[in-house]
Amino acid sequence: MNTLTINDVSYTYKSKYQEVKALDGVSFNFSSGKLYAIVGRSGSGKTTLLSLMAALDVPMDGSVMFGEKNTKDINRDNLRLEHISVIYQGLNLFPLLTAIENVTFPLEYRGKSKSEAKKIAIEKLESVGIDSTKHNRLPSMLSGGEQQRVAIARSLAADTEIILADEPTGNLDTENSQNIVELLRNLAISESVCVIIVTHDMAVAERADIVMRLSDGKIESVETHD
Repeated sequence: MNTLTINDVSYTYKSKYQEVKALDGVSFNFSSGKLYAIVGRSGSGKTTLLSLMAALDVPMDGSVMFGEKNTKDINRDNLRLEHISVIYQGLNLFPLLTAIENVTFPLEYRGKSKSEAKKIAIEKLESVGIDSTKHNRLPSMLSGGEQQRVAIARSLAADTEIILADEPTGNLDTENSQNIVELLRNLAISESVCVIIVTHDMAVAERADIVMRLSDGKIESVETHD
């Protein structure tokens, strides 16, 4: 089933002095139950595409479709709240909330009870290697890699149909990077989630089912891995 579809999408950044076409007629169908990697050099359009798929903005031309719904025509905040989870490169952790509170807060916001949210948060934090000794630490008390894993746990806990990740292994060593990618891959398969990763790490891309390579705002190639 096609979960997310981009149809002839174009986007241009405009300033007083210049225009930069970040995306130029990109079309692709993303399906549930698969892990995708989007790769390409800096400036190829990867982050712009991710932001459009996350409904943080809408394309200037073309459409981004969630199922049968055009992101131009729906409440995009609700779309992210209920259906699309984003792991930002900047992590976006709440600095005055502990690790476990960073995971429980959005769950409670969605209507989970405190006890249920805590149970889910513990499970997801443990799954990414954050044990109970670190659950009550503020982000500033955690390493960069640990903060990265808390952000990933928060995304996993959201239980959405789509997970979008911008360099999710950027602050992790090789072993932890492999563990996180396997976690995301298994999630895609076992829970029929559509997981889309933007990455510079080709070792991460090699574990994806499908790799899309962007160049100058266009799809240069698509590789399918068995």
